[in-house]
Amino acid sequence: MTPSTPHPAPDATPHSAPHPAPDPQPRWLTESEQRAWQAYRRMHLLLGGRISRDLAADSELSDADYDVLSHLGLSTEHRCRISELADRMLWSRSRLSHHLKRMQQRGLIVREGCASDARCAEVVLTGEGLRTLHEAAPPHVESVRRSFIDLLTPEQLAAYAEIGEIVVTHLSDGKEPRAPERLEPEPRST
Repeated sequence: MTPSTPHPAPDATPHSAPHPAPDPQPRWLTESEQRAWQAYRRMHLLLGGRISRDLAADSELSDADYDVLSHLGLSTEHRCRISELADRMLWSRSRLSHHLKRMQQRGLIVREGCASDARCAEVVLTGEGLRTLHEAAPPHVESVRRSFIDLLTPEQLAAYAEIGEIVVTHLSDGKEPRAPERLEPEPRST
């Protein structure tokens, strides 16, 4: 519920102090701010659900499966440290380890020791994992296009990307956002 007279937004930059001193009065959202927030919330739920359902129907993969496969597909020699993958997915190492165990049982990845550091482990894409990624990517990117990309103008996409990067940088304590995920696998070598 918002009061009839919205409070003006304070002067702030996107990278201002993480938590300003509590204001005795809530800074209620204006009508346009409420509209933007509700649109984002509904879009996030509907779009995420649609893309997940399409991915499962088309490829029998979960979002997490696809995230692992696509990250490895773009990595040098199709491998990366488990800690790096956990950071990218915003998962704990324990949660990722359980997920990787299930993917390993399906023959999509293997775990190996890290050649440069005996204390770490790497996850490596198998031939079956690469084949699965190559089959999953075309319908997945078509789903992303149909439900998001093709609905927006180039200007809207650029604005959305900029907005997302600002929020991600703020929420990740000012760290640079990771490079955007490319939704097509690299070409097969012959």
